[in-house]
Order: sequence, then C-alpha cells, then structure tokens
Amino acid sequence: MRRKAREQTIFFPWERPGSFVRRLGLSRARLAITFALFIGLFVLLGARERHTIGVRATRATIGAVAKGVDKYRADHDGKCPGDVADLKKDGYIAFDPVDAWGRPLRLLCPGFTNARTYDLMSDGPDAAFGGLDRVE
Repeated sequence: MRRKAREQTIFFPWERPGSFVRRLGLSRARLAITFALFIGLFVLLGARERHTIGVRATRATIGAVAKGVDKYRADHDGKCPGDVADLKKDGYIAFDPVDAWGRPLRLLCPGFTNARTYDLMSDGPDAAFGGLDRVE
C-alpha cells in the first residue's frame, strides 16, 4: 500500500514562499554576508597570532642575548656592556639584537628590580618605553 501524498504543512521560516528574507531579496546576500564574517574572523585571529608569534620570538632573542650579557660580565669583572650592539661587535652574540618588530633591545644596568643585575627588555609592538605591551 502506498501512502497518500499530502501537502507539506511544516516549513522552516526560510522555506515559505513569501518569507521575510525573500521579500527583502537577501537570500543571495546571506552567502556574501557569511563569507565576509568569516574573512573578518580570520583577519582578527591572524593579527592576534602574529602578535603572539612576535612575543615568543622576542622572548627567545632576549634569552640568547641574556646569555651573551652574562658572558660579557664574566669577562669584564661584572661590568655591563654599554649597549646590546656591543655584544655583537665583541663577538658575544652572532646576530643582531633586535626584537620581532625590528627594534633594538634595551639593556638597563643596574636593573630596576635588583641593583646587582640588569634588565633586558623589548618595548613591544608600540615601541613605547615601559609600555604595557613590553616584553621582558
């Protein structure tokens, strides 16, 4: 036995012949709006990820430069170099001491927290000295 064909009585709101979306002509625009939202989401996530990668790379550079500063201080009776560029010039590091944004690292000797040590930091993406996004 075959069932009797009945007219469909349950519709989703977008399936009705005179729905709001169809009246406004937005059925085609919905795809474009969705695509634009996904592109915006990827741009925002990409910017955040680039910032995170920059911070990680800068922290790795600071660690390597700190080893060079320690070697310099061991060879020069605890004195700090005048600038981090002096470390490359004297052969304590083999790379340019710059952060991920291309700016030189800051060496503060004596340091803020301990007068017997030094502070090595990057000003971060905004390049403001002591700014909130600095990398130490």
